Amino acid sequence: MAAVHVACLVVSFGAASASRDGRVSSFLVLGDWGWDQVAHGNVRSRDCQQLIANKMDEAFEELGDVKFIINVGDSFYPTGVFDENDEQWDSKWREVYSARVRGVPWYSVYGNHDMLADNGTCSDEEFAAQINYDVKDLDHFFMPGYSWFLEHEELDLEVLALDLNNLWVDQTCPHTACEVECRKKVAERADAAFNLFYERMEASNASNLIVFSHYPTDYFWAYPDVLGNLSEATRPGGLERHVEYFGGHRHNVDQTSTTSILPNNNWLVGGGGGWSCDGKEQGFLVGEIFDDGRIETRPVTVDYRACCWGWWWWR
Repeated sequence: MAAVHVACLVVSFGAASASRDGRVSSFLVLGDWGWDQVAHGNVRSRDCQQLIANKMDEAFEELGDVKFIINVGDSFYPTGVFDENDEQWDSKWREVYSARVRGVPWYSVYGNHDMLADNGTCSDEEFAAQINYDVKDLDHFFMPGYSWFLEHEELDLEVLALDLNNLWVDQTCPHTACEVECRKKVAERADAAFNLFYERMEASNASNLIVFSHYPTDYFWAYPDVLGNLSEATRPGGLERHVEYFGGHRHNVDQTSTTSILPNNNWLVGGGGGWSCDGKEQGFLVGEIFDDGRIETRPVTVDYRACCWGWWWWR
């Protein structure tokens, strides 16, 4: 089996200082957002994506301490970007989200739609359109590998990103230019992702882990060990650990359609306005990190009638 590169990085943006309410930092979570005027589901205009983008800008101003955005993929419907110079970087990202929202790293993974036209799907990682090793390059997402981890030492936090597109391989690879090679590479990347997941769950000493992929926890029905590890509330040495898991793929923002990882926490956050509505909750998440070690997450949604064509009369 060919080797799959897995990246790691330790970053620090300076010591975190607590606000009056004890919050030391915040982040946003978004998924399934890159609306296309030709190919789309029941989201019939960019208005939904733009409303959500505007709400994200408002959240930036209100919070004042957002350090990063978790992007769970399907960033460019319907087939992803071809390379780093694809015009969709402008039309579906830079021209939609404010400079302020794009002024922090977007920690990202591939969704199934992102793979379809991407140069990296049929070849090596060096040709992948979204792979970017430079956390300071804010003109693109930060994705230093298909699966990767990053330690925020100043926040006692680790971020772990997993490429698990094998969970949708039969609906993805037949639509690429290289079905056989796609299936091989997707399987290799999933093996690397699971290996990294188990490694970091064992080795990380961070009090908080943010774990994300394109797929919500109910897709892990065949991987009980993954769900068991996500539910683990202790870290090496017996100290407490909290895990927040985020996935997309379905187009809603909720905790009712996913598999629980209690006592830890997880969200479906695929309601970014890019394709269709699988529920009335369209929007993103705010995550807040506090000086006592807590992470609190909450949804921010928009009026679903601006997003879900036909929803209000057939539901």
